[in-house]
Amino acid sequence: MTTADVTTYEFRAARREDTEAIDALDGSFTTSTVFRVDVTEDGFALREVPVDPPLTKVFPEEEADDEDGADGEDSGSRTFVAVAVAADGELAGFAAVSYAPWNRRLTIEDIEVAPGHRNRGVGHALMGHAVDFARECGAGHVWLEVTNVNAPAIHAYRRMGFAFCGLDTALYQGTGSEGEQAIYMSMPCP
Repeated sequence: MTTADVTTYEFRAARREDTEAIDALDGSFTTSTVFRVDVTEDGFALREVPVDPPLTKVFPEEEADDEDGADGEDSGSRTFVAVAVAADGELAGFAAVSYAPWNRRLTIEDIEVAPGHRNRGVGHALMGHAVDFARECGAGHVWLEVTNVNAPAIHAYRRMGFAFCGLDTALYQGTGSEGEQAIYMSMPCP
């Protein structure tokens, strides 16, 4: 067992000084399968299909915004971080969420885990913090959007209790993700 196998993490609300590390986190992934979306007149079907060679997805940089959430400034938004304790506070991942009272929905705006910290429960723990916040807000459900090519995330979300609830075939038109489809997933707030 290597030291990396026993890494411990501190989970906390993001602070302003975390912004640079959050922005720099590598959220890319590689997958050997994607979910093909078959749209019919009456709905849609998802089918996992292999891709060869494996697909590597690098997300484009997002434009900076002045959303509150670090330091808990906005009561409806939060960003939670996972910091590797033994790695001098290296950012292992983050989850940015927002709550909409009108429909009691907590939206997972973004969740990313650095490649070296994947498959260690970091994403699951971050989602746990998001769900705790959802409960505090009185959320009825937790909702997210994921691209159909991110099979690893889709599998992880399903293991966490999320189910497919919608599709948008036009969301990514005119972007670097053109040709992909947005899949919406939700789960009741436990």
